[in-house]
Amino acid sequence: MQYIEFDKNRPVDLVLLGRIAVDFNPVDYFHPLEECTTFKKYLGGSPANIAVGVRRHGMKTGFFARVSDDQFGDFVTHYFEKEGIDTSRIRRCTNGEKIGLTFTEIISPEESRILMYRNCIADLQLCVDDIDEEYIKNTKALLISGTSLAESPSREAALKAVMLAKRNNTKLIFDIDYREYNWKNKDEISIYYSMVAGEADIILGSREEFDLTEKLVCPGRSDRETADYWMSKNAKLLVIKHGKEGSTAYTKDGKSFSIKPFPVDCLKSFGGGDGYAAGFLYGLYQGWEMIDCLEFGSAEASMMVASHSCSDDLPNPEQVKKFIQDSKEKYGEMVARVV
Repeated sequence: MQYIEFDKNRPVDLVLLGRIAVDFNPVDYFHPLEECTTFKKYLGGSPANIAVGVRRHGMKTGFFARVSDDQFGDFVTHYFEKEGIDTSRIRRCTNGEKIGLTFTEIISPEESRILMYRNCIADLQLCVDDIDEEYIKNTKALLISGTSLAESPSREAALKAVMLAKRNNTKLIFDIDYREYNWKNKDEISIYYSMVAGEADIILGSREEFDLTEKLVCPGRSDRETADYWMSKNAKLLVIKHGKEGSTAYTKDGKSFSIKPFPVDCLKSFGGGDGYAAGFLYGLYQGWEMIDCLEFGSAEASMMVASHSCSDDLPNPEQVKKFIQDSKEKYGEMVARVV
């Protein structure tokens, strides 16, 4: 069943808007961050990781972003170029703003923490002049990352992109992607998240992220009530994630489909959401049945929490399919599907 109709005549599959960052993951993991001395550098930032993920699945991808005008800006831009992601709408900052740095703390497979440096930050300098209608008109879908709404001028740039997407019938995907940094209070979060969620065709988020989005508009709702509310606006599809408990997709026809995580030996507790989004969206673009989209996304998420990076280790479709096949041979055909 085709849940979302993408315009096949448009040359670009997906344009993303949001943060590009640099991750430093400890090599001497299973220690507190203060004891770690060796780190490996990776491309980071949830929308950046999703861009890499869908590109490795063969999707043509572009990006709206601001990065620092220094060696880290060179690193992330060149990384995108090597992956085949269009960088023509990635601009350099002009006032010394720096790219976000993320130091991760891998205490155990179940316990990880993230330390972000986001003062005078480059990605939130994206401005309305960086957003052009022609680029949005030529893509099948635009993905807005919620972090881009945290401060001006990025906030206005994201809202302009939403308006241009609606004007040009470009499908809008909202990845709520909550990070507490840069937000002033929860009311502000709800105001801007709900503005974009009300226009989105697809919304992806955890239960906590939906609670933040709904704080001022419809607090305290169940997953089903949340899905019904946003579908009464514009949404055709919602995915609500519950971590180790799995996730559920709600479709416009009133159906729901649930999936559990694939069993895996975890290395870290972060990065799975980016792999999930990349795999799920790939399946959706292929026109798969919803349960197959969820299975592919769930498998990619499990692969990512078992890996050291959130970008370098993103798989191609054949690797995900082999992971699913191997898991089913080991654990049973319906290992991840909730029936």
